[in-house]
Amino acid sequence: MTGFREVQGDLAAQGYVASDDLAMALTLAVSLGRPLLLEGAAGVGKTEVARALAAVRETRLIRLQCYEGLDASQAIYEWNYQRQLLTIRAAAEDGETGQSVEARIFSRDFLLERPLLAAISQPVAPVLLIDEIDRADEEFEAYLLEILSDFQVTVPELGTLEAVTKPVVILTSNGTRDLSDALRRRCLYAFVDYPDRATELAILAARLPEVEARLAAQVVGFVQALRREELDKVPGVAEMLDFAAALTGLGIADLTRDPAVLQATLVTLLKTQEDRARVTTEVAQRLAGKAA
Repeated sequence: MTGFREVQGDLAAQGYVASDDLAMALTLAVSLGRPLLLEGAAGVGKTEVARALAAVRETRLIRLQCYEGLDASQAIYEWNYQRQLLTIRAAAEDGETGQSVEARIFSRDFLLERPLLAAISQPVAPVLLIDEIDRADEEFEAYLLEILSDFQVTVPELGTLEAVTKPVVILTSNGTRDLSDALRRRCLYAFVDYPDRATELAILAARLPEVEARLAAQVVGFVQALRREELDKVPGVAEMLDFAAALTGLGIADLTRDPAVLQATLVTLLKTQEDRARVTTEVAQRLAGKAA
């Protein structure tokens, strides 16, 4: 089994700074072949975990973005109906009918692989990201159980398609609804929180090494103070990086130097009109002064 410190170092080389708990959860998920459920607020870096892990393993990342109304045809497979119709017409013109045509149009050549089927059909085990599973309907979780328990898909016309390789499965949830006990039982679990100051500074240094240390400390201090304000959408790590990149690109070395510029760059952090109204120039200057 690869040690979790080694996994932590490999992720850091990809620009992802993982906590001890998260690195251990990933290590066990890979070594035990169990799906890993990551919960936490939006913007804490859950999706980026899967991207970094795929890069570490030098394998393909297959992503299933969940949403209300997602069903098996969109997540697992569907038939290429247009191609089937064209084949039937061509066969009829050649005088071919019956079981031979049916067998041809219901073969793997006419099967459109969606993310879940594609993930178990790869010659090299991919990382399968099932993103924001809590946004899908509760009924959709039942579709996942066969995949997550046996790593196989049943296609009525073809039978059971077993996994060529077993993907590393990461599920993310923002906690908008409770997930079923059956799904949770099949997964290892880790909670991903907003990073502490030291971790967020390390993330910023890894992703944007050109940002000077003094500005980096101000950026992280400002964003962490902003998260404690009453906001509709709390800025995540990605927004913090955008903020730092914007300041650097504008040649800003001190958050407190130009209130107008600071206020203008909040477009990278505040994503609703209500939040923009709450964080006035005076509030931004107060937070910047504490960060300095």
